Amino acid sequence: MTKIVTIGEIMLRLSAPGNARLTQVHSLDVSYGGSEANVAISLSLFGMKTEHVTAFPDNDFGTAATQHLQKFGVITDHIQYTNKRMGVYFLEEGAMQRASRIVYDRFDSAFANIKAGTVKWEEVLKDATWFHWSGITPAISQGAADVCLEGIRCARRMNITVSGDINYRRNLWQYGRTAQQIMPALITATNIVVGGSVDVENCTGEKGGSFEESCKKLMKAYPSVKKVFNTERESVSSSHNRLSGMVFDGTKTLRSKEYDLTHIVDRIGAGDAYMAGLIYGSLNGWSDQETLEFGVAAGALKHGVEEDVNVVSVKEVESLVRDENVGKLLR
Repeated sequence: MTKIVTIGEIMLRLSAPGNARLTQVHSLDVSYGGSEANVAISLSLFGMKTEHVTAFPDNDFGTAATQHLQKFGVITDHIQYTNKRMGVYFLEEGAMQRASRIVYDRFDSAFANIKAGTVKWEEVLKDATWFHWSGITPAISQGAADVCLEGIRCARRMNITVSGDINYRRNLWQYGRTAQQIMPALITATNIVVGGSVDVENCTGEKGGSFEESCKKLMKAYPSVKKVFNTERESVSSSHNRLSGMVFDGTKTLRSKEYDLTHIVDRIGAGDAYMAGLIYGSLNGWSDQETLEFGVAAGALKHGVEEDVNVVSVKEVESLVRDENVGKLLR
C-alpha cells in the first residue's frame, strides 16, 4: 500500500467554547492539531497508509497526542519523546464581522528542540511514495529546519515525491534566520508546491504580480517544482467565506469551481484538508482538474467540521464535487 510520510509539530489546542472571547471564558475545550499531522489524518481517513514524524513531551500530553494520531490510524513508530514541553495554541472563534484569533504558546517545545541526525529517515521512508512538509516546520527552529531538510533530501534520493505547503507565517520566524535564508534549500528538492504570490516572494525573493507570473519565476529558479497549487479565499465575514482553487502546471492555469461557505463552523485545518485532497488525487493518477476539484471540495467540507481534523470520507468529498447530497439529511 502507498505510504505518505509527514513531519511537523502537533500542539495542544485550547478553544474558547462557542463564540466566546478568550477574555470571557472559565473553561477551554481541549483537542490536538498541527498542519502536517492534519494532512496525514485526512489521508488515513481516505484509506491511505500514513506516518507522522514529530517530537512530544514524555508525559500525559505526549501520550494523548500520540493516541490522537493512532485513533485515526496514523503510524507513530518514529515519534521522539523528550523532557521538553508541549506547544499550545489558544483559539477564539470569530463571528460575523469579528475576526477569529489564535494565540500561540510554543516556545521551547519538544518539537522546537528536535535535532539533525536524530531521525532515521531511510527507515521512515523505506516504503513511502510521498513526503509532505510545510513552511511552518522550518520557521520553528534551526533544528526543525535541519530535520525537515534531511527528510526532503532523503526522500528525493529514494525517488519519493515531495510536496511542500510553503505558507509564510511572519510571526514564527524568531530564531535569528529569515525565510529567504532557509526556505530555498527546501524548495530546491520539492516537486509539488502549495503557495501564492506573497508566499513565493517572502520565501524565495522571486516577485511576480499574478499567481501565474510567480509560478513561472518559481519554476525557472527551482526546476524540481512541477506544479503549483493555491486557494483563493474571499472573507465576507468570519462566518461567511468563498473558496476556490487553482493550479499552474508550467504552461497554463486551471481553476476550480467556487464554494459559498455561509455558516462556517471551524476553518482551522481547511488548507490541510485541501492539501490532503491534492495528494490523494495525485497518487490516484487523476488529472490536474480532477485533483484540484477534489482538494477544494475537501477544504470546503472542513469548514463544517469542528476541531483541526477533516473527519470526512472520500465518498463525501466526491459527492460534493458532483453537487450531490449537499446539505441533505441522509438516512
